[in-house]
Amino acid sequence: MDTYDWLLFLHLVAAAMAVAGVVIYWTLYTVTGPDPAAPSEASVPRTPALQLAPLADVLWSIGGLGVLVLGVALAIQVDGYEVWDAWVLAAIVLWMIAGETGRRVGLGYRNLRTGTGPRASIALHAIVALALLALLVDMIYKPGA
Repeated sequence: MDTYDWLLFLHLVAAAMAVAGVVIYWTLYTVTGPDPAAPSEASVPRTPALQLAPLADVLWSIGGLGVLVLGVALAIQVDGYEVWDAWVLAAIVLWMIAGETGRRVGLGYRNLRTGTGPRASIALHAIVALALLALLVDMIYKPGA
């Protein structure tokens, strides 16, 4: 296997990690019940599933960073692709949107576990999922390439 093969393999592993993190976030959203506006200590759901939130954070963080770094490395490595190609720039913008909303979703579950605030809204969950889906579509079809 050459450098390209390794970069592509690791890029896909990172993407799978990020997707796994989002799937866990959605699972947590489903099992924690109605969205509490401002949970008190008594209203924080004590579901064992909340113990998966740190795993989702790690998968999302490492996967997201890996997707960016390895994606840029692939754009540099492959002849015919440049970092300033429109589809690569679109991927970076989508990565920034997904990264920030994913960070906020993770923070919401940390707050929910500690009883210091509500979980992230369904809107943030949807934004991170849609941005990640758009990123995957951009990577697969490479519009304009």
